[in-house]
Amino acid sequence: MLDRRVVKEFLDGELREAEIPKALSSEAILETFCEYVEDDYYEWLKDNFKSFFNHGNPDWRWIEKRIEQHSKQ
Repeated sequence: MLDRRVVKEFLDGELREAEIPKALSSEAILETFCEYVEDDYYEWLKDNFKSFFNHGNPDWRWIEKRIEQHSKQ
């Protein structure tokens, strides 16, 4: 779940120059954008899960190497 406050601040900055139609409330834009991003984020997570865990056949040595690399950072 996205932090709506953070996303609102982001949208306020990015849309500063935009002419938003009066019929669209900022709350509706915020919520719809958040839902859009969350849907996409979930699909992104699923795709990366498949890649990372080799479509259900994990290469544990590769994962161990990734963990080692990450722990050195």
